[in-house]
Amino acid sequence: MNCLMPRPVQVQNEFWSRYEKDPQEATDYFYKLSQDSDYIRRYRVKKDQKWTVDSEYGKIDITINLSKPEKDPKAIAAAKLVKSSSYPKCLLCPIIENDRAMTFGELSNMVDMITCSFPQEVHSIGIVMRHRTEMIASILAVLKCGGRYVPAEPDFPTGRIHDMMTEAQVDFVLTEHAFAPKLSSFPIRYTDCEICGVETPSWKRNAIEDPERPAYVLYTSGTTGRPKGVCVTNRNVCHYVRAFANEFHPGPGDVMLQYSVCSFDIFVEEVFTSLLNGAALAIPADEDKADIHALMAFVERHHVTMISGFPYLLAEMNHLSVIPSSLRLLISGGDVLRGVYVDHLLNKAEVYNTYGPSETTVCASYYRCNSGTVLEDGTYPIGHPVLGAQIRILDQSGNEVAKGQTGEICIYGGGVSLGYIGDHAEENSTFERQPDGSTMYRSGDLGYILPDGNIAFLHRKDDQIMIYGKRVELAEVESRLYRCKDVQQAIVRAFTDEDGLSYMTAYVVPSDNKLKVSEVKKELSENLTSFMIPEFFVKMKQIPLNVNGKPDVSKLPVVMKAGAL
Repeated sequence: MNCLMPRPVQVQNEFWSRYEKDPQEATDYFYKLSQDSDYIRRYRVKKDQKWTVDSEYGKIDITINLSKPEKDPKAIAAAKLVKSSSYPKCLLCPIIENDRAMTFGELSNMVDMITCSFPQEVHSIGIVMRHRTEMIASILAVLKCGGRYVPAEPDFPTGRIHDMMTEAQVDFVLTEHAFAPKLSSFPIRYTDCEICGVETPSWKRNAIEDPERPAYVLYTSGTTGRPKGVCVTNRNVCHYVRAFANEFHPGPGDVMLQYSVCSFDIFVEEVFTSLLNGAALAIPADEDKADIHALMAFVERHHVTMISGFPYLLAEMNHLSVIPSSLRLLISGGDVLRGVYVDHLLNKAEVYNTYGPSETTVCASYYRCNSGTVLEDGTYPIGHPVLGAQIRILDQSGNEVAKGQTGEICIYGGGVSLGYIGDHAEENSTFERQPDGSTMYRSGDLGYILPDGNIAFLHRKDDQIMIYGKRVELAEVESRLYRCKDVQQAIVRAFTDEDGLSYMTAYVVPSDNKLKVSEVKKELSENLTSFMIPEFFVKMKQIPLNVNGKPDVSKLPVVMKAGAL
């Protein structure tokens, strides 16, 4: 695409550069570019009939458009009989939920209705709601008032919700009546009937525009066993929206599947990169998420063009013989992407692997799988930094390592967040102030730079256990399992026996029923030393996933082992 035409961001920059000098020059430039690219087709325009007529109001230009004639009357009559879809009847509908389509104007009114219920000053507001239009409107309302939203899923344990909202010092929690019992410790405002609507409110609040204000706090697991809240600013979000637009060019006509839960940063990618670039959101109901076939039917019904999710969702789609023809872009994030997850999808849509901790606002790097290659361990590289970001591979002393050498993935640029709120001084040490005033984030992930300049992800620095006094990387064992011929999917987890010694259990989904553990162990022994081979193997029909789409470790059966007495 970009071999013949400049990238959209280049066209925009050139246009506005010329516009500052002379608006006519900018207009002429863009018009000629449109002609040269055949967007405005000269040979068709020549067919038009044009003349001028003098009138009491001055000269009137009249044109009969013959370059794009109307359809044949029979074709128009036939079109009336075609069954309509749920796709928005205009490009002004940003949200599709079941058979409900809401225009930008209606969404704006709903946001204003919610803001009218807020006190004059807002700081931090909790969000505990079902995934629907009202939830998104509530989040936008918080941002319009200059506050930060703190999302929690309604099915989170009451204690976890309490700890999150307490640490974030929320002014109140926006919720629905059904979830009130979990929130008895906090002031509550309801959004399911009292303050939501699409009618025009009697008055409107002025938006508070401050890029340095926090936009949201997302909670992640902490190394201390206590969850930690990542504080992301409006500037961070706008940085990522621009980076996403630069790479994927969303716009009117695109529909993003809003699949992720609001407590995970893929939600940020789905919602903000869509709405702020003129694309629509399609929100599936629980029954649409029941299985992959129901989800694809929803995608087909609503002409979804973009899906962003965990690699396990793409892996399910990969087994389908057909996927909806509307899909143009599939984005994997949140975990390593293996070649076997998407090998059949590569000729059906654009497939990207992405990488980025929540601390750096959704994604820090992209890799286009369609034109790329799988690494020796069966995974895809994480690619190149997004627009406005830099990634360096550093050693323990903070020195940049040479290509091919392993080091820590360190991220710079507009996506680096403010850090963790509350008492997390030790964990905030991973955010390092640089001499130029910027901030570097030490990810705790290990990787290296490939000969072509792309970055390869290896594993977490702390993803190690001791077996018989020797260090073992769980990721390495898992990677080798994937190379076994009869293994379709695998997860390796570490446990501790009665004596406090570590051992490994492998959970394996076989490609057929012929899988033999003895054969798997034999294949593993060709590349792994004996102490690196899992002690136990559990055959699974499928790996259970949590609401975020990641493997749900809590639902994996535990093989208990006695100590060496």
